[in-house]
Amino acid sequence: MTTYTDIIPLDVARHLPGLFAERVRRSPQAIACRQFNELSQQWQQRSWQEMEYAVSNWRAAFAREDLKPGDRVAIMLRNCMEWAFFDLAALSLGLVSVPLYPNDRADSAAYILHDSGAKLVFADNLFEQEQLAQHQVLTGLLRIVTICKTPPSILLDNWVSLETWLSGAEDTVVTLPEIDPHSLASIVYTSGTTGHPKGVMLSHHNMLWNAWSGMQSIAIYPDDNFLSFLPLSHTLERTIGYYLPIIAGATITYARSIPQLAEDLLEQRPSVLISVPRIYERIYNRVQDQLKQKSPFARKLFQKAIDVGWLNFEYQQHRTKWQATLLLQPLLNHLVGKKIQNKVGGKLRVAICGGAPLAEQVAKTFIALGLPLLQGYGLTETSPVIGVNKLEKNLPRSIGLPLQDVSVRFSSTGELQVKSPGVMLGYWNNPQATANTIDHDGWLHTGDLGMQDPEGFIHITGRLKDIIVLANGEKIPPTDMEMVIASDPLIEHVLVIGEGRPFLSALIVLTDEAWSILSKQARLPTNDPEILKVHPYIEQLLLARIQTQLHNFPSYAHIIRLIISLHPWTVENGLSTPTLKAKRQHILAHYTDEIDTLYEGH
Repeated sequence: MTTYTDIIPLDVARHLPGLFAERVRRSPQAIACRQFNELSQQWQQRSWQEMEYAVSNWRAAFAREDLKPGDRVAIMLRNCMEWAFFDLAALSLGLVSVPLYPNDRADSAAYILHDSGAKLVFADNLFEQEQLAQHQVLTGLLRIVTICKTPPSILLDNWVSLETWLSGAEDTVVTLPEIDPHSLASIVYTSGTTGHPKGVMLSHHNMLWNAWSGMQSIAIYPDDNFLSFLPLSHTLERTIGYYLPIIAGATITYARSIPQLAEDLLEQRPSVLISVPRIYERIYNRVQDQLKQKSPFARKLFQKAIDVGWLNFEYQQHRTKWQATLLLQPLLNHLVGKKIQNKVGGKLRVAICGGAPLAEQVAKTFIALGLPLLQGYGLTETSPVIGVNKLEKNLPRSIGLPLQDVSVRFSSTGELQVKSPGVMLGYWNNPQATANTIDHDGWLHTGDLGMQDPEGFIHITGRLKDIIVLANGEKIPPTDMEMVIASDPLIEHVLVIGEGRPFLSALIVLTDEAWSILSKQARLPTNDPEILKVHPYIEQLLLARIQTQLHNFPSYAHIIRLIISLHPWTVENGLSTPTLKAKRQHILAHYTDEIDTLYEGH
């Protein structure tokens, strides 16, 4: 691993197309990106120079359309080279990119296309989504481009395959417009947990600055390898997993899919990984489940590795003194830690976790076993990063220190408010929502509760609007409880409920394996989920597990009843956002009858 850097300064890049042009000039033969080719069954890669050739073809194809600077063009595609080609080509022509989640619901995608006024959409195979194909919004587009060459079942005069769209484009003469760094670059629709998503307007400078500022907190080198699997429609992946590597001259490897992620980690051996908490939580739960099958000695060895590994981490962070127990660290790391490190390729140098809070116990376990996990925090509205931990200054129960040039303050109610060069231009076609979020002095109101400790670390303590108020007036922030409960390997999803009710309950979705495990524990003659989910003894078993996990919480944080479900919360059924956040209001509406029955008579 080299330690030299080749960071492109903000004043040299000026805007996102300028950033890419400067990287091509500096590192023409270095590897820019790689991805798996399904036809050849081989990983293919492109240099920055080769990437520029591809982008110029896409730019020419755009130029043949009846588009002008400021027009919106949408992309609904998995992470791949073509995503970057589309984005860089569009931005260089002054067009405004509108990213959509490739697995988003048809009604949500149709709303975004209509609300943004998109004139063109690029997708893998849009017509696999029959519901979206039925929406009239598609017929109103100037152009629909798909990687798939098969014509859609519905006759659309505006459809063309990517191959045809690019054909002959290299002969087109393109005049590049002058781009204002503070002009609109992208409209990113927030995957909100309530109502229609809002279009966050981000400028070139917003995202460029955020990526550059992130590098002032965490060093990135030209021979770093990013494994990209968090959707590029998520601003964290786009800014930090895409624009930041261009600033640094690092390589981006596009993962094949989430199911193949474990294989890609082993094969591509990334040094930088960006993810949301749910991925780490699933790995943690799997490890905990596997441990139960191990011998008592193996479980004790694992726990000892965590205890000593955590002590070593605290010593390295200068928060504790050296102890003789640390002499065991090299041996325990060899016996336990290395096995976990090797499962993610063995070369991981930085693992960023953002998008939602990560349970402290999960973070502590990974860090103790030698994985360099750094939690950060931000919003789409702030491009997105506000704060992040550093390798040399890492407090896992916090979301780190503010980025360079970020100012924070806390209102009288404890709300975190932010001012930075990353604060959005506003919400698209929604001045009232903009005024409600950014005050007259330019402070963005995050809606999150928090505090800043004497060392500058920011701690998020809850959501301003997510506080549950029980019938007796007791106020309870459910997020921390949900994180701890979700660490149980039998539980896939959880939502704590009780607003205006006499006691707390929880909606839980169990894993597929949970039913057979619970039926054995209850010594029942069946493991039929339909029977088990209403069996009172199963509820008592689960309540006992939950209360054990909540033993460090105040006495009023006590779950009294459960609603047990068989059906996961997904994007498809409208109960989860594409970033795996539970859509609280949708879930409560979905389970209205069960909730009313649960509290009947109380």
